[in-house]
Amino acid sequence: MPETPFDYEHHLAACARGERQALRDLYMQESPRLLGVARRLVGDAALAEDIVHDAFLKIWAGAAHFDPARGSARGWMYSVTRHLALNHLRDHSREIQGDVEVPDTFDAVDGLQHSARIHRCLEQLEPARRSCIVHAYVDGYSHAQISHRLGTPLGTVKAWIKRSLTALRECMG
Repeated sequence: MPETPFDYEHHLAACARGERQALRDLYMQESPRLLGVARRLVGDAALAEDIVHDAFLKIWAGAAHFDPARGSARGWMYSVTRHLALNHLRDHSREIQGDVEVPDTFDAVDGLQHSARIHRCLEQLEPARRSCIVHAYVDGYSHAQISHRLGTPLGTVKAWIKRSLTALRECMG
C-alpha cells in the first residue's frame, strides 16, 4: 500500500491555528532538506542550523499568511529558508573586514546574484508554467503528479516543463 503524501498545506493551516504538533511534524518532515539548502547557501553547518531554526520560527509566525494560490506550502517553506540565508549573507557581507578571504566573499555575492537572476527569470514564465517548474524542482513532484494536481493533461505538463527549462536557460544565459 503506497504511503500517503505529507500534507504541507494542512500542517501550515494547523500551525496558523496554534497547533504545535503541526510545527513539530513539519520540522521532522522537512528540516533535514532545509538544512541542506541553508548549508549550501551559507557554507557553515552551525550557521545553517541557526537559519533553519529561525525559518521554523518564521513559518510558525507566518503560517496564517501562507496563500496556496501563490504556490505550494513546501515551496513557501523553502522560500522562507532561502530568504533568511540570503539576507544573512547580504547583511554580513557589509561587515567584511580586509582580512577575510576574498574568494568566499565573491562566492557569496555570486550566489546572491544568481538567486536574484533565477527569481527574475521564473517571474517571466506564465503562472501555470512556473507552477510546473516549482512543483517539479522544489516540491519534487513527478510529471504525473503535477498533471493531476493542476488538472492539466500529462503531455501538456511535459511540454510546459521542457519549454520552461529552455526559457530559463536562455534567460540565465
